[in-house]
Amino acid sequence: MKSEAMLTLLETAAEQLGVRVSYETLQTNFAQQGMRGARCKVKGPNGMEWRVIIDKRATSEERVTTLALALSTFDVSALALHKDVREILRAHDPTPKHRRTAA
Repeated sequence: MKSEAMLTLLETAAEQLGVRVSYETLQTNFAQQGMRGARCKVKGPNGMEWRVIIDKRATSEERVTTLALALSTFDVSALALHKDVREILRAHDPTPKHRRTAA
């Protein structure tokens, strides 16, 4: 699947999770460290909310990787997701296999 299509599917998954995704110009030293974005929790108008901020200068592939890493720690089992989205989230999940709990 092309990275642009995967990015759209990941953005849809983020929306289903209530995670706001934005593309902003990040500081140069942040990008120089190989980081193209991050997940954070901020105070919003409706209380605390998750956000993923991605460097708008990142390539499509870097955007996909950044968003997949950020979303991979959320429980997506109840979401209707494309199988490729589930696969990429599973591939980027930082949780060791032996620590995962059964769904």
